[in-house]
Amino acid sequence: MAADLTLYTNPMSRGRIARWMLEEVGAPYETVVLDYGTTMKNDAYRAINPMMKVPAIVHQGTVVTEVAAICAYLADAFPQAGLAPAPAERGDYYRWLFFGAGPLEAAITNRSMGVEPDARQQQMAGYGTLDLTAGTLESMLKDRDYIAGNRFSAADVYVGSSLMWYTGFGLLPKSAPFMAYIARIADRPAHRRASEIDDALMPAKADAG
Repeated sequence: MAADLTLYTNPMSRGRIARWMLEEVGAPYETVVLDYGTTMKNDAYRAINPMMKVPAIVHQGTVVTEVAAICAYLADAFPQAGLAPAPAERGDYYRWLFFGAGPLEAAITNRSMGVEPDARQQQMAGYGTLDLTAGTLESMLKDRDYIAGNRFSAADVYVGSSLMWYTGFGLLPKSAPFMAYIARIADRPAHRRASEIDDALMPAKADAG
């Protein structure tokens, strides 16, 4: 019998973010680990995500891809977890969730590929410059504990994971606001559980020597 909720993932992917969100939700789920270049590209998975990328979730027949969308969907599908603000209070929640998925990720990706937009291109790019984008997020985090006010939400799973990754790999500065925010959320029990699960799925490293 098919599970009501299935995560398609790889431990070396953004699937780690989706797993953290699933652990926060607390609903039972099945995990299908896919390999790059093989099972991620077979017909069965292409029917779920034609982009042939992970993560994806299937919940009672509904397919959701794109990590920010997965986080928002799960928060709504499992309201008892309290991971989405009340509808009237979702302005910051939506704003910064999609800021992380849009301007921030685009700016980081372009910088990683050596793309630096000139003044004209900055008018076309949704982020302008990486410094502007990072500074905007940093300024917001100076004044609050969490993305959507005083309570942890799905937006923190997504934006927080992104900041852990970007600062850890030197793609963003380890500024005081960033690191204080990361420290507030990194020790959550659901994050620790998710990390332990995915770390255990990582391929074994060959012995040196």
